[in-house]
Amino acid sequence: MPSTRILKSLRVEETLAIHDEPGIEIQRRSPRGVATIAGTSTAVPPHMLSREIVKDCIGDVFSLSGARLDAIRKVIDNSEIDERYSVFPLEYTIEPRPLAQINAEYREKSVELGLQVAERALAQAGMAPTDVDLLITVSCTGVMIPSLDAHLATSMGFRSDVRRLPITELGCAAGAAGLARTWEYLTAFPDRTALLIAVEIPTLTFQRKDFSQANLISAVLFGDGAAGVVVTGREAPGPRIVASECFLFPNSLDAMGFDLRDSGFHIVLSKDVPELIRERVKDLAEGFLARQGLRREDISAFLLHPGGQRLLSFMQEELGLTRSDTEISWDILRRYGNLSSASVLFILNEWQVQKVMPSGSYGLLMAFGPGFTAEMLLLQWP
Repeated sequence: MPSTRILKSLRVEETLAIHDEPGIEIQRRSPRGVATIAGTSTAVPPHMLSREIVKDCIGDVFSLSGARLDAIRKVIDNSEIDERYSVFPLEYTIEPRPLAQINAEYREKSVELGLQVAERALAQAGMAPTDVDLLITVSCTGVMIPSLDAHLATSMGFRSDVRRLPITELGCAAGAAGLARTWEYLTAFPDRTALLIAVEIPTLTFQRKDFSQANLISAVLFGDGAAGVVVTGREAPGPRIVASECFLFPNSLDAMGFDLRDSGFHIVLSKDVPELIRERVKDLAEGFLARQGLRREDISAFLLHPGGQRLLSFMQEELGLTRSDTEISWDILRRYGNLSSASVLFILNEWQVQKVMPSGSYGLLMAFGPGFTAEMLLLQWP
């Protein structure tokens, strides 16, 4: 039989057929194309909300006092979020506005942020808009038809035959899901290029008259931002996407989402979400890796969506990781809060900027969102 050392040295994306003894064959699945992350970018709007600003104003904004005010201030202190960003100043953000006005603001600001990250990601990849064959946009914090991708294609001069895929209802999991769709597309159509754009503006879902615990937590947790990723089948530096899987949790429709009412989006966020993930994350990760011929010990990079400090702590604990293993996820949470679908792409960008990974290193990218669903991708550095 071939040695374990020999098997580990072979890349997942290669087709293997090893015959050391008659009748014995060892194979691993191989995608038909290569999907390389050639460029990443991020952007945030200009208005910053610090932890202290939120602590000072949250009582007045929600008319809180006594024990309830003390409790939410403790949540803010324990959130490990120092700063978040908003498309509008705080005094404007907190004022109720008609849904039509909010949605017009979403359209304007999402196009602004989307253009920024699209241009930067393409520039980093050394590509032009005309090089893009598939344009995917993901967002869950507003509605626009024509969709964001149509606006970007028109403004930036994409080819008229560019494929477009707007993904609007996967929440925090959509950044990872969008990456998975780029991999599937490039597996089917080698030598093409996809551009993924995530834009989230959760401050436009702020509800001053909603005193539910879910809305109060949302006001503490989420921030605005956008991210872009170029994924190509052409020759390029950067990690490859070599596998992806998703998992839909049974009986979990009420765990997370939005209710759309006359006053806008109202957050649905069960207090049980961290425990829901805690119960499953180890089995999900280990099962996914095992199907690729890998173990948790073979992973050098963990790109975990920081939905909140409790959720991230549970993921770290269940996967047997240290704080140094997840430092970039914690850093993104501290600097930006939960950016919904863009969060895991911010983490991917930071790995690209901060880390020099040894050739052959593997990375596990995971995100969770409404449904309730888990999205997992396996990366490998060249």
